[in-house]
Amino acid sequence: MDAPRQSTGTPEDDEEQPVANIKSQIKRNRQTLKRQARNKSVRSELRTRTKRAVGAIEGGAEDADEALRLAVKRIDKAAAKGVIHKNQAANRKSRLMKRAAAAAND
Repeated sequence: MDAPRQSTGTPEDDEEQPVANIKSQIKRNRQTLKRQARNKSVRSELRTRTKRAVGAIEGGAEDADEALRLAVKRIDKAAAKGVIHKNQAANRKSRLMKRAAAAAND
């Protein structure tokens, strides 16, 4: 038989979490939910900045350098916070720079 389940309280999240009986585990679950929400916003910002940078680069916009700088800044910040791994950050920045260089040569 499955363990009893309880809603996390977030409307967009219909997945249910197991009910914990131990105080430390209840606190752990609360902390996890907070971290997930914080990481979600950081990841979202990261994707937004990256998409804007790619759009500016491919569109040949005047502010492409600025958009690229902001995207790289967000990637570094996410890696520093531990939202993404530092190697993942390096790979993402490398791909962005590669696209920028290719667009500049065209």
